[in-house]
Formats: sequence, structure tokens, C-alpha cells
Amino acid sequence: MNPVYFASDFHLGVDAHSRSRDREQTIVRWLDFAAKEGAGEIFLVGDLFDFWFEYRSVVPRGFVRLLGKIAEICDSGIPVRVFTGNHDMWMFGYLEEELGVTIYRKPVTRTFGDQTFFIGHGDGLGPGDRGYKLLKVVFSNPLCQWLFARLHPGLSFSIAQYWSGKSRLANPETGTFLGPQNEWLLQFAESHIKNHDVDFFVFGHRHLPIDYLLSNQHSRYINLGEWLNYNSYAVFDGNSLTIKFFESDNPYLYSNHLPDLPSTTR
Repeated sequence: MNPVYFASDFHLGVDAHSRSRDREQTIVRWLDFAAKEGAGEIFLVGDLFDFWFEYRSVVPRGFVRLLGKIAEICDSGIPVRVFTGNHDMWMFGYLEEELGVTIYRKPVTRTFGDQTFFIGHGDGLGPGDRGYKLLKVVFSNPLCQWLFARLHPGLSFSIAQYWSGKSRLANPETGTFLGPQNEWLLQFAESHIKNHDVDFFVFGHRHLPIDYLLSNQHSRYINLGEWLNYNSYAVFDGNSLTIKFFESDNPYLYSNHLPDLPSTTR
């Protein structure tokens, strides 16, 4: 089978280890690389943008290199699957209509070869984080979205960028593995395998590259990390799923079963 590529948490619009514009250009090169390697599908698993909100006739400024590249890849016949994240859940049809992507708002289960994948951004899954779960209900409410859309884009984007910054400050330990009892997505995966046969749980949101063998000694929890610092992604070649790093000078992987880092470039 053709390889399947996964990446998440680009957070375009905010500067970090690299400027947002530089990071966008790196992501475009990665998409070119995946297409040239014969990608069968490309999954972008949430938080592509640090903030995204679609008005009826207005979308956020910028990101034209990424959007153009995604459209080019879709036009070439390679499906691009985009998941909404907690920073860009307000996708209302523009990317589907203009680029040709498929949008997912909830986790999906897919089979590649003979392996079963549970794929989603990861926000709101597992125990804990009750404050965000309540906030997500509010943000997902059609009436609240309608009221927000009544604000002028200049004001609404300023409010959103303020809360985006607050969200990052509230999670200072994103670069540290917190242990199996405190990693909510890992706990979700452990609970899910009690009643479902899943080979790979593939999430974003956590901002830490993780490859964790679950308690049944078969299923694995994969966190895709992010592109603010690591440029991490995963590729499934039909037999194995591997986390890799693209043009990265800062590779890092937490794993409870792998002896060494996977490939650090491409």
C-alpha cells in the first residue's frame, strides 16, 4: 500500500522556535516530500492554525502557501484529511469547498492494510480537563458561533489571539511526559482497548512526540507532537508506524519500548 502520513499542531500564526512564515514554508516542503514519496493519504490532525474562524465571506489573512499546497495535493488525487482542533474548530466549509479536503470534527476509526487506527486531535478525550470540556461545548454551540460572527473580524481575532496565548501559558508542561497516570490521552487509549480492537491511537494536541506501548502489549498510543519545536510526523508504510522528524534540529521522542530515536530527518 502507499504510505499514509500524519502530522498535527502546526499552530500557524504564532512564532515559536521558528517564525510562523518560516514554519509554513517548512510544512509546505514536507507536504511536497510526502507527495513525492507516494503518499496514499495525508492526515492533518488538528490545530493547523493558532486561530481560525470563517465568516460567511471572510477567512483569516495569511497561510496562502499552505492552503495552495494542500489544494495542489488534493487536485493531484491524494486525499488530505483535516481534523478540527481546539484552536481551529471553526471550520465551516471553506477548506472543503476551496481546497477539496475532507473535514472531521470527531475521531474516526480507519483500517490500513490489516491495522486499525483510531485518529483524532485528542482535545476533550480522557479524564480531567473539565474546564476545557465545558468551554468546548460553548465554542461548539451554533448560537455562540453566530453571536461571535456578529463581531467585527478585527475585534474577534484579537480576542481569540488573547485566549490562544492564555491557553499556552496554562500548559507549561507540554514538553514533559507526565507519567501514565497523568497523561489523559494515554488513559483514554487504555480504557478504549478494553472494549475495542485498535492497533494505533493517533492523536495530536499533547505537543509531545510519544510512542507508547499500551498494557495489552499490542496497541500503541502515538502522539504526533508539534511543529513549533520538533517538526514531528508519523508515517505508516503498511507494516509499521514510525514517528520521524523533518528538517529538525531538535528531535525528541518519549517511548516506553523503543531503544533509540527514529529517523531525525525525513
